[in-house]
Amino acid sequence: MAILSKIRDRSMFLILIVGLALFAFVLDPTSIQNFFSSSKINAIGEVNGDEVDREEFAKQVEAYRTQNGGRATQMQAVNAVWSNMVSEKIFANQLEKAGIIVGEKDIWDTMISLPEIQNSPMFRNEANLFDEEKLKEYIANLKADAEAGNTQAWYNWLDTEKSIKQNLERQAYTSLVSAGLGASLKEGERVYLYNNTKMDADFVYIPYASISDDLATVTKEEIQKYVNSQPKKYKPEATRSIQYVKFNIEPSVSDDTAVKNIVEGFINDREEYSNAAKAKVNVLGLKNATKYESFLNDNKSDLSYDHGFKFKNQVAAEISEAIFSGLEGDVVGPYKNNGFYKISKIVEVTELPDSVKSSHILVPFIGAVRSTSLKSKEDAKIAADSIFTLVKNNKTKFIEIADEINTDGTKGKGGDIGWIRKDQAFSPSFDKDFANYIYKNKAGSVGVVETAFGYHIISVVEQTKSIEARKIVTFARAIEASEETENIIFEQAETLSANLSDGKKIEDLASEGGLNVQSAVNLKDLDENVSGLNSQRSIVTWAFNKERVVGDSKRFDVDVAGKRGYAVVVLNDKTEKDGVSLSSDVIAKVRPELMNKKKAALIIEKMKGATLEEIATNNSVSVSSVSLVSLASPLLSGVGNEPTVVGAMSTLKIDEISKEIEGEKGVFVVMVRKRDTPVELDNYDTFRKKLVGELSSRGYLLYQVLEETADINDNRAKFF
Repeated sequence: MAILSKIRDRSMFLILIVGLALFAFVLDPTSIQNFFSSSKINAIGEVNGDEVDREEFAKQVEAYRTQNGGRATQMQAVNAVWSNMVSEKIFANQLEKAGIIVGEKDIWDTMISLPEIQNSPMFRNEANLFDEEKLKEYIANLKADAEAGNTQAWYNWLDTEKSIKQNLERQAYTSLVSAGLGASLKEGERVYLYNNTKMDADFVYIPYASISDDLATVTKEEIQKYVNSQPKKYKPEATRSIQYVKFNIEPSVSDDTAVKNIVEGFINDREEYSNAAKAKVNVLGLKNATKYESFLNDNKSDLSYDHGFKFKNQVAAEISEAIFSGLEGDVVGPYKNNGFYKISKIVEVTELPDSVKSSHILVPFIGAVRSTSLKSKEDAKIAADSIFTLVKNNKTKFIEIADEINTDGTKGKGGDIGWIRKDQAFSPSFDKDFANYIYKNKAGSVGVVETAFGYHIISVVEQTKSIEARKIVTFARAIEASEETENIIFEQAETLSANLSDGKKIEDLASEGGLNVQSAVNLKDLDENVSGLNSQRSIVTWAFNKERVVGDSKRFDVDVAGKRGYAVVVLNDKTEKDGVSLSSDVIAKVRPELMNKKKAALIIEKMKGATLEEIATNNSVSVSSVSLVSLASPLLSGVGNEPTVVGAMSTLKIDEISKEIEGEKGVFVVMVRKRDTPVELDNYDTFRKKLVGELSSRGYLLYQVLEETADINDNRAKFF
């Protein structure tokens, strides 16, 4: 009692402690540090000295996800918004320097010229002409609605205006830059000669591949030195590499058997105690049930009722023979299919065509799907019956009325819906009443059918040959891991995680336990996907925590393509932006380049001789020839594209042996035998204009250049 009294006395203290504990459980420790830190970063980034505000950025990310209907992941939204905001700030800086200003009149004139504005019925007057005043009235109403609290439409309109303004500004800037791009007649002449000078040459070629890699090894230090010498070409990025073992939460053999037994128990009637009746009552099984939707819902089937008919090739292979050899009322199963245990009952046996061609006349009413009609349901039924009387024996009249009153895609086509396959007709997206009529009535039938869209006068125009079909009802339960199985898998993951924390190696532990170790290398700080685990932003964030060191490990809850599990992750490599360390992808790019340079030096030592023939003989190769090669098409027969070699050929004296040339695929010694220059032209303006056109067409590279030269500080990874 004394203890209970003390607890009561300190209740608020305990509540606070528990609250903080829960808070710490939800948040990453670093998040807590950041929360209480007075030195937290308040900007997402900075572009040319202009900050990207954190709150504004977060608002735009949320707006982006809303506009995309939640289809974009958070990081996809973050990256899209970042790209847009960086672009805005870069161009804003350039526009200010260039003195480009887009006024309200420019925006308005562009807006009213848009086809979607010009052609909208909302902005047309009685004469069916575009009316600016109607557009102004529409905008005023949007603003008034926003002031009343309905802001979304107004914000969308402001976004439209903003987009127009940005496009005009960028067009003006691009045009200004393009206007400064020109070319002289001399440059036009050079283009002409470049494209039309043809050369014949002999050459000796020794490929890099002829030298063993063992003779041209490249050290990591050499790669580092090379990368450091070319900071613009190689921009070191911070990377992380991890190893992990994934534990899938999958049902055990006993779980499988348990689900099978449960499903089997729904075949026949059974007695259950009813609390309402305070007695045992008889509960119908699938065999004797007649209200199938209710049966599936009441017994919590994991699959809903499929009203469609199935041909034999549409029924699960496990039961197709049994279903199509059985009688109405027979129950087949339990059987395993697509992760479920199922029992299926034959409900109806019939013959159906595979496809039906039909036409319709639609009479909608108030409240029907996609209806703008003011007719009551009763009036619509009277109208449909009246139309039916006119068209049931008159195809011409059917087409006339369909074209007159239909408002869907069949207008102008005599109401023709075209061919509908049975699987389409009986799919959830197609109206089942319409489908039942066209499939259960013979070609030539005309009838009135009510659907969610209104009253249809349906004409069954044509059908394919009928074959046997069956309607089945299926009760299903997903085969899932039990709580006991989940606990066992969790304990396995926890055990591995604990052993790693004790300093043991993941490879050794995996080998002992028969586990599969997977890797994800060169993760970037803004990556969302982890190889083999799909979207796992939390793992990337953990790996890039500034406190994280190689060897750290952690267990994560993961969901990969709908399959839950655990991933026990080890950080096994990290590189930073300071260029001290190299990522494996940079090494993979640079090593072959440096290796070829070493091989080239070895090859050059052996390329001795006074003539091409002598050089070839000394290296056990032959002299090759090439004809009509040009700078515009630097292809050497038997070798491939070699622009450096052909470029050297353009300056060599005729019949003079070149020095060794390091090409793309090997080392070359070349002798030009013939060089045919094209005839001189009186004027090279055509080629000058072509060059100007090529320069202008590269306007798309403008932003790329501006972005590369901008001073951009990116803090996204610290917040997302």
